[in-house]
Amino acid sequence: MHLEKLSLTNFKNYEDGRFTFGRQVNVIVGPNGSGKTNLLDAVYFLSLSKSAFQTQDALSIQHDSDYFIIDGIFDENEGSAHERHVQITISLQRGQRKVLMADKKPYERVSEHIGRFPVVLVAPNDTDLVREHSEDRRQFFDGVLSQLDSDYLRDYLMYQQVLKQRNSVLKLFAERRQVDHELLDTYDEPLLAIGQRIFERRQRFVTEFLPQFQSHYTYLSDARETVNIVYESDAGKLGFADMFQQNRSRDVLLQRTTMGVHRDDYEFQIDGVALKRFGSQGQQKTFVIALKLGQFEQILAEKNSKPILLLDDIFDKLDDRRIGKLVELMERQTFGQTFITDARPERTEELLRAINADVKFFRVGE
Repeated sequence: MHLEKLSLTNFKNYEDGRFTFGRQVNVIVGPNGSGKTNLLDAVYFLSLSKSAFQTQDALSIQHDSDYFIIDGIFDENEGSAHERHVQITISLQRGQRKVLMADKKPYERVSEHIGRFPVVLVAPNDTDLVREHSEDRRQFFDGVLSQLDSDYLRDYLMYQQVLKQRNSVLKLFAERRQVDHELLDTYDEPLLAIGQRIFERRQRFVTEFLPQFQSHYTYLSDARETVNIVYESDAGKLGFADMFQQNRSRDVLLQRTTMGVHRDDYEFQIDGVALKRFGSQGQQKTFVIALKLGQFEQILAEKNSKPILLLDDIFDKLDDRRIGKLVELMERQTFGQTFITDARPERTEELLRAINADVKFFRVGE
C-alpha cells in the first residue's frame, strides 16, 4: 500500500498543492516554516481522517479561506496482480461537518476508514508521551489499537459516548440537587461492560506489543539498559464493579466519572524505574522511537502490509548513533513508503546516498 498522488486546496499554507510521490522514500525539504510538516500532516489526515497536530479540524483551513480539500490516490494492493487504486477525499466547510469519501462515495461512518490506510508518525514532540499526562499515553495506544482492530474502535467510540452522557446527567443532578439512581444505572451497566472489553484488549495488546518494542529499544540503544511498559487500570482489580458503584457519591459531588478505563495509564520504565523521572533525554527519545517502530511492526503483522512511515524533522533531533540505526533499517528495506522532512537537503542526501532505494525529493516554500 502506498500513496501515489496528493492534492491540497486551502489546507494550512497550501492554497493549491499537487504532488506525485514515489513508492519508497520521499524527502520533503525547505526552510523552516515552509510547510514541510503541513505536508506530512496532510498525508496523516488522509489516512486517519484527522490532523496529527491540531485538535480541531477547522484549524487546518487556510487563513481567510472557507474550506479545505485533501484528495489522494492510494494503491491499495501494491505488488499484486490486481492493483486497486482508491481515491480518498476529505473536505471541510467552515461551520459544517467534515465529509470523507472513498471513490467519491461518502462513508456511512468515519470509523470505517480508520485502519484501511495505516500510518505511523515519528515527530519531534513524541517525547511528550513520556513527560506529559496519562491522556497522551492513552491516546497513543488507543490510536494504534484503532488502526488494528475495528471492534476495539467501535467499543472505544461507544464508551466515549456513554461516558459523555453519564457526565452530562451528573452535572444535571448537581444543578437540580437531586440524584436519579435508576437513571445512573442505565449508564453504569453499558459503561462497565464496554470498559471491561476495552481493558482486556489493552491488556492483551501490551502483552503482544512488549517483546517487539523491547527488541527495537535493544537495537537502538545497543542493549545498554532494559525497558518495560506496565499497563495500569482499576478495571483489572477484583471487585471493580462494586468499587465503581461505591464511588457514585464522589462522582455526583465532582460532576464527572472518576473511575473507569478512561483513567488508565501506561507506566514507561527503564531498568525498573520510571523513565519520566530517571531517564535521560536520549533514553526518552530512544524509548519513543522504539514505541513507533513497534507500532509499525504490529501493524505489519496484523495487516500484512507496511504502513506509511512519516519521519518529521528527526535528523535534526537525534544524535548520529540513533540516526545511523534508522538509516540501517532503511538499508534493510524494513519500511515501505517513507516520508522524511528536513531543512537541510544536503544532509539528507548524504545520509541516504548508500541506501538501495528510490529516493524522490520535493522542495516546498520556494
